[in-house]
Amino acid sequence: MDASAKAIFLEQCGKNRGYRDADVRGFRPEGGVCLPDGPEVIASGVSMKAVCRGVAIGDLEVAFSRDAGRYVCDYTYYLSLHHGNGHAALIHVPPLSHRFPASLLGKALQVIIREMLEEARKPKRKAGFENSATVNPAKANQ
Repeated sequence: MDASAKAIFLEQCGKNRGYRDADVRGFRPEGGVCLPDGPEVIASGVSMKAVCRGVAIGDLEVAFSRDAGRYVCDYTYYLSLHHGNGHAALIHVPPLSHRFPASLLGKALQVIIREMLEEARKPKRKAGFENSATVNPAKANQ
């Protein structure tokens, strides 16, 4: 959960470097690095951009992102992508509120995960990623 989020963010990749802040237990990766000899970036095998384009949940925004920040979420995502050979996903979800009740967020996660599974079943093709985030305002409820 991302306490400041106003949308759901589908993260495409995890980054290896730049971890300066400690997590809630005080853990800070040595040298700010997940894996000293690991690649700089590991992308999910699922095209989160395609998933983002394929979902519509009421007026809830679903956004594509290539930067999950440098905190426990991205650290865990990077390691999950590394150990899972690209088979992992990170979804940043806004906190429960009147605007985002559990029923809406639960439905949204069901739709997103279903779309991720469909996307994962598609034949792999070389992906081209943009450096900027794109937002998909949902148009209709699925």
